[in-house]
Amino acid sequence: MNICVFGASSNDIDRQYIEAGESLGRIMAEKGHVLVFGGGQTGLMGAVARGMEECAGSIIGIAPRFFDKPGILVEKFTEFIFTETMRERKDLMEKRADAFIMTPGGIGTMEEFFEIYTLKQLGRHDKPIGILNTGGYYNELIHMLNCTVEKGFMSADCLELFAVSDDPEELLKKIEE
Repeated sequence: MNICVFGASSNDIDRQYIEAGESLGRIMAEKGHVLVFGGGQTGLMGAVARGMEECAGSIIGIAPRFFDKPGILVEKFTEFIFTETMRERKDLMEKRADAFIMTPGGIGTMEEFFEIYTLKQLGRHDKPIGILNTGGYYNELIHMLNCTVEKGFMSADCLELFAVSDDPEELLKKIEE
């Protein structure tokens, strides 16, 4: 299965997040999954890619050409695709993926997740979506989504469109089901 992983590009984060990302990459590789991601070598993007590489996993990087600068992109990959824009990048990541996982990250990570989540809610795809909730990072986001349902802005069915776990192995099992 090709799994698109969204995640932080920052290295200025607690080590627990990096370790969870590396673990996710190792487990994905051991299970024969392919990583599809934004190509970055830092933060959780880099952590998942390192975990994949440790276990000889297949890695597909997709990034806009303006990211092609020293120290930005992963150097070892199975396939790398350059795009002209971020929109094109997201479109290719969506098309190449069979499933999606959001790891902790900032607004770019959340924007990617919410686009995929919205498309699933609209019936534009039926691919599994998971949230890796390392250290409870997304507890407030999940609470906000529950409040959105409680206040009538979203149907309760929408909460069933993604899986959540703080354990990479458990999340992958949910995604595979």
